[in-house]
Amino acid sequence: GRTATMGKRALVIDDSRAMRRVIANILTERGFEVLEAGDGRAALEQLEAHEGIEVALVDWNMPVMNGYEFIQHVRADESWADVRLMMVTTESAAEQINRALEAGANEYVMKPFTTETIRAKLNLMGFDIP
Repeated sequence: GRTATMGKRALVIDDSRAMRRVIANILTERGFEVLEAGDGRAALEQLEAHEGIEVALVDWNMPVMNGYEFIQHVRADESWADVRLMMVTTESAAEQINRALEAGANEYVMKPFTTETIRAKLNLMGFDIP
């Protein structure tokens, strides 16, 4: 078939399928190819299996491996240095936000969020999207 030029690739990590769907739709409408994972461990497997994931949107509270642990794992691996990380979570305490940013998150979004907030944060992370 026709080979399309590779779009931007994003990974959406949340244990809620409904929340993954909401975020995936926002990203797909903006030209991203979206992969999904229900926890941090599954997300690491996706990173290993797929080249070119440019950004991951990560929930904090998940079973198996939470978003904070996932971010620590990604940042400990030099080969994923270019992956941009956005925490998307109900955790609103400044202390939690600081922990996430210190661990290597690039941006932080509170649930509930608007499409506009996600778009603005992606632009801040260097994605030029409408």
